Amino acid sequence: MTAEGIGARVLRKEDKRFITGNGRYTDDMTMPRMGYAAFVRSTYAHARIKSINTDDAMKMPGVDAVLNGHQLVADGIGNIICGWMVHSKDGSPMNMGAYRALESEIVRYVGQAIAIVIADTQQQARDAAEAVVVDYEELTAVVDSLDALKDGAPQLHPEAAGNLIYDWEIGEEAEVDAAFAKAAHITKMDIDNNRLVPNPMEPRAALAHFDPSEEHYTLYTTSQNPHVARLVLSAFYNVAPENKLRVIAPDVGGGFGSKIFIYPEEIACLWASKRAGRPVKWTSDRTEAFLTDAHGRDHHSQAELALDENNKILGFRVKTVANIGAYMSLFSSSVPTYLYATLLSGQYNIPCIHANVKAVYTNTTPVDAYRGAGRPEASYLVERVMETAAREVGMSPADFRRNNFIREFPHQTPVIMAYDAGDFDTSLDLAMNAIDYNGFAQRRAQSEAKGMLRGIGISCYIEACGIAPSQAVGSLGAGVGLWESAEVRVNAVGTIEVLTGSHSHGQGHETTFAQLVSDRLGLPTESISIVHGDTDKVQMGMGTYGSRSGAVGMSAIAKALDKVEVKAKKIAAHLMEASEGDIEIENGELKVAGTDKKLAFAEVALSAYTGHNLPEGMEPGLKEGAFYDPTNFTFPAGCYICEVEVDPDTGVVTIVDFVAADDFGNIINPMIVEGQVHGGLVQGIGQAMLENTQYDEDGQLLTASYMDYTMPRADDVPSFKLETSVTECPGNPLGMKGCGEAGAIGSPPAVINAVTDALGIRDMSMPASPNRVWQLIQDKGMKEAAE
Repeated sequence: MTAEGIGARVLRKEDKRFITGNGRYTDDMTMPRMGYAAFVRSTYAHARIKSINTDDAMKMPGVDAVLNGHQLVADGIGNIICGWMVHSKDGSPMNMGAYRALESEIVRYVGQAIAIVIADTQQQARDAAEAVVVDYEELTAVVDSLDALKDGAPQLHPEAAGNLIYDWEIGEEAEVDAAFAKAAHITKMDIDNNRLVPNPMEPRAALAHFDPSEEHYTLYTTSQNPHVARLVLSAFYNVAPENKLRVIAPDVGGGFGSKIFIYPEEIACLWASKRAGRPVKWTSDRTEAFLTDAHGRDHHSQAELALDENNKILGFRVKTVANIGAYMSLFSSSVPTYLYATLLSGQYNIPCIHANVKAVYTNTTPVDAYRGAGRPEASYLVERVMETAAREVGMSPADFRRNNFIREFPHQTPVIMAYDAGDFDTSLDLAMNAIDYNGFAQRRAQSEAKGMLRGIGISCYIEACGIAPSQAVGSLGAGVGLWESAEVRVNAVGTIEVLTGSHSHGQGHETTFAQLVSDRLGLPTESISIVHGDTDKVQMGMGTYGSRSGAVGMSAIAKALDKVEVKAKKIAAHLMEASEGDIEIENGELKVAGTDKKLAFAEVALSAYTGHNLPEGMEPGLKEGAFYDPTNFTFPAGCYICEVEVDPDTGVVTIVDFVAADDFGNIINPMIVEGQVHGGLVQGIGQAMLENTQYDEDGQLLTASYMDYTMPRADDVPSFKLETSVTECPGNPLGMKGCGEAGAIGSPPAVINAVTDALGIRDMSMPASPNRVWQLIQDKGMKEAAE
């Protein structure tokens, strides 16, 4: 390992430009003659559009065009797609309603785009958008998924009778029924997973330009996967041929899954640029983001766990209703199915599982992948049930989990996933020691002495990352392969450019990817550049989500480096008249083992490009590419323990201690991993204690600003204690598992388990807000008084 190689705590290279204000985001981009876009959005959750009057708007200063959905359809722009086909248990395909970039007939959620206004300034565009008069016929709305399934509920799409998108199942129902029939104890719970708004620091934005001289489009956008954006814009939305479309995703200030998708605004801006004959720029404001960014979670579930007389799990039964919102988007169908139900085994040896999932349309913002995407929902359900079952049978929650851990690997779960490696006991031990689990009783007594309530909660999560292999996800309905690509370009002077299909939006790729190259070639990271986010520069890639950048993206780089090393060694051996097998690469030099013969890497690179003295038949140059398709998912896992103190007079919950013990396999940069875990923990704690998206019965979003939607702040979280252990992943050449989503997956159940322990109650819904906790305390007091 070099001083900057794998395992080193190297400062992030990209932070210099970020903290000095020199990042380049989509909103920073400008073009000559650029116009600004504003969208006319529905003020109703469900309504028929009778007419759109743009006369007054067109007369306003600076207004260049006002375009609507009728024109968009007339120009052949396609509907927004869902990229993952899910079939119901009867074999029928999912029922997908039409989703247009600009709706012209029936709007189905507040904030849906109806028209786009182009003007000389942003304010002129916004003023004109307000002057567009839309005549609506209001229709009855439904916002809760359980209500949407009831007889007589308002119907959103003619393609989806009863608002049902699919009725899907996994596992063997008969085996589960038999297991429950012989159970000594059954734990039953109703569990809700509350709806969230992603809230990345940078709002979504787009700058679109059509060049009529070359009939070529360019789109700057806030995207986690620009190549996939180009693919769907060309192949499905018919905006432009793929070879006539360049998509650039520059610096992106956070994504969390919400920037995976192509939204109506990108489509409309590209189309409007050609129509208006000028570049078109749109940047979302924060209220638009609340209304239109894909929301996350929103599950209603019933769960039942069957135990034998020794408190071993016999079977698990889950029924979930997933609120998809008004329309389906790119990954929405897979989140409550293949990214959720396939993780219901958790860390536990469960002989049989059966899960039924109904996906439902409602008059709310579409729901799709949000940090973890299905895995947090699964972890929350499993770990709330495990904690509750342990309390019901009178076992320590730690001992109950340990009693049911998987210990032999590989392990085939009853729900598709085959875990390749893990050590769950070690993570539990690390977390318990770090938080002094055995000393909790004394700390609880101290809290009680001062009139406070104290609780402790455990969460043992597992997730599936690096979503792949392509053949496997293809068989499950994915519309694309989930490999990754890389190209390593060695320049003539020995510097290196790595072109990657992964995309960075805060993960530190420019540092960690360079560390991998430094480790392999012994070169300083300052001589290594990482290029990403531009479809004209980088070969086809699949982007960043699902904690795939390391295990999949870096593995592609490693494969390309293998090829570079082979060629470099052949050139060095030829120049030094040595056997290729005797060449070693160390500290930026190629050496002949056992001798003092050596060449600097830069000398070998120059020889490759001058071509004066190469092995016979070798092509000049030193540039290699690779595609990497994993053999399996990766399975990060860990144990989180949260300790809280509750003020019974106010309901305020304070997290006094929090330990995260994770197994991410091999780690490239511990400092960056710690930052990823910290961020995920805060997001998970935000869901557990603060964040909650609420609509009224008419479908109006009540939490459409930071005045009403509570985001976590620094004083809401403690100084986290982090522990790591390593079981190498056998499914990729680097032994990595992924760390980007873990914190958000494992933390919510740990928090709620701690709060329910403090209150001495069985269950509660997220978030554990002061008002909700205070009311639960009052309800418990009244119940105890009555008894």
